[in-house]
Amino acid sequence: MIPFDVHRVRQDFPILQETVHGKPLIYFDNGASSQKPHQVIDRIRHYYEKEHSNVHRGVHHLSAKATEAYEAARKTVADFIGATTEEIVFTKGTTDAINTVAFSFGETLKPGDEILITGMEHHSNIVPWQMLCERKSCVLKVLPVLENGTLDLSKLDQFLTEKTKLFSFVHVSNTLGTVNPAKELISKAHSVGAKVLLDAAQSIQHMPINVQELDCDFLTFSGHKVFAPTGIGVLYGKKELMESLPPYQGGGDMIEYVTFEKTTYNTMPLKFEAGTPNISGVIALGEALNYLNSLDLQGAFQHEEALGKYLRSHMREIPKVRFIGEAPETCSTLSFLVGDLHPFDLGTLLDQQGIAVRTGHHCTQPLMQQYNIPGTVRASLAFYNTHEEIDRFIAALNRSIQLLS
Repeated sequence: MIPFDVHRVRQDFPILQETVHGKPLIYFDNGASSQKPHQVIDRIRHYYEKEHSNVHRGVHHLSAKATEAYEAARKTVADFIGATTEEIVFTKGTTDAINTVAFSFGETLKPGDEILITGMEHHSNIVPWQMLCERKSCVLKVLPVLENGTLDLSKLDQFLTEKTKLFSFVHVSNTLGTVNPAKELISKAHSVGAKVLLDAAQSIQHMPINVQELDCDFLTFSGHKVFAPTGIGVLYGKKELMESLPPYQGGGDMIEYVTFEKTTYNTMPLKFEAGTPNISGVIALGEALNYLNSLDLQGAFQHEEALGKYLRSHMREIPKVRFIGEAPETCSTLSFLVGDLHPFDLGTLLDQQGIAVRTGHHCTQPLMQQYNIPGTVRASLAFYNTHEEIDRFIAALNRSIQLLS
């Protein structure tokens, strides 16, 4: 395998050659959505030009080709996270996947059962559980976050009890960059009989993930954060557990046999894939993971880790910078404030200099309330970013601060 070379890899991403306001684009908003290599873009075009048909329904040539490509992508996803194809359900994204579990697993709960989440969750891992608790008269509990952006594990035994039926938590915080001790938390939850959903939307693109090693019951992620298109995501669920749950939606493909009196359901994973799926999105997700597999991924992850450390070290030299979250283990995501400057103003001036960052509450409003801040500026990196881009970002940030001070 060719050693990782960021400058060679950047040539695979057409948008990185673009300019914004006359300046070369620096894309530091990968936590919101990653850019796409031409291999993925070309694969979408090829599908629509050469293979398009509905899947699982036709005996004709195009339907067979589309189905073959669709199911090949499922195997690619399964292999990428150490699962079996029967355990991979395609969804619209992480939000859709979490809602699927909230409804289907939720149907097995009784009044008084408890769901545990954490104080650093994305709204997508808060609201579905609130809706479930309202529907089933369950109790939602929240494991606190410490000032440094880590979970308060000293309180874990207080919140994780035999009443807990599900512990759903983020692997990597989209706001803080905190990497949570997933394997430890999963084992602890299992010791009290709870199931675990791991939200891997912000980790799948930054580190190797193996569901067998983690032993999570459910895992979710979105394609668009891992170099694939929007509108496609993955729900992994242990086969035996998923087979025991009722389907989330009814319709085509998820049925075995239908009469007006009764319907029997398909086997896994089709039981949870009602209706015509996002066929091109699934195939493109498979291509994105094939692309990652073609790289020196260990080298890519090491490069990204070095970028994150480089960014943090240089940011510390800027007067009045405050990091929101300083966990001992973080990924290459950094949320910050500068004095009393508003994040939106900083983001606007950075954009004028060709730099894309995210500003706001990052769909973690309860976390913002805990820190008593309106939002942050977030710089989130990917392996196609460079040290030179960070240098330009630091210079642009200093210019922006001078203009606003």
